[in-house]
Amino acid sequence: MEIFGIELFKDFFDSEGFAKLMFKFGINFFFLFIIVRLVYYRVKDDKDYVFTFFMFNILTFFICFLLRKVPMEMGFALGLFAVFGILRYRTEAIPIRQMTYLFIVIGVSMVNALSNKSISIVELLFTNGFITLITYLIDRVWFQSLELKKSITYEKIHLIVPEKEDELINDLKERTGLPIHAVKIEKIDFLRDTASITIFYNQA
Repeated sequence: MEIFGIELFKDFFDSEGFAKLMFKFGINFFFLFIIVRLVYYRVKDDKDYVFTFFMFNILTFFICFLLRKVPMEMGFALGLFAVFGILRYRTEAIPIRQMTYLFIVIGVSMVNALSNKSISIVELLFTNGFITLITYLIDRVWFQSLELKKSITYEKIHLIVPEKEDELINDLKERTGLPIHAVKIEKIDFLRDTASITIFYNQA
């Protein structure tokens, strides 16, 4: 009975497996916090995507870590991979920048969750650190200034001709207060004497 009780306790709580889970999750969450909160969030102040990145990473980590212990048929494994490959929101198209961050946080979680004894802690830390560093360098150092755009309706259609582009940009700068460096004429409505214009400007 005592042996049965010990085996039942091991089935209920595996201290070694739980310690490994918490250790890897700690590494994963540490680098996740740096990438999302310290790199992404300061550049693109968007709380909705911050929530998405955190939840995608955490859920992917636990799914991969727990399913790694369960024998799976090849078809099921490929099906699971296909689900992650086609997953996207139907309500709103995700911009390419946010999609890249989504891929980063999913990739980091899978690297941490699926690592085994053949991968040393140093290799795991180096991989996480390198991904975090290159994300920071590209997004915060090399491309620190973001190009943003807005669509506006403009009534001074006599300025939309190519030879008056500089005058058009100066007028838009004065009226919007934005550091506009380029414009694109989308549509001209001669009946209302208006034009649909897309303005491009940089924001650090």
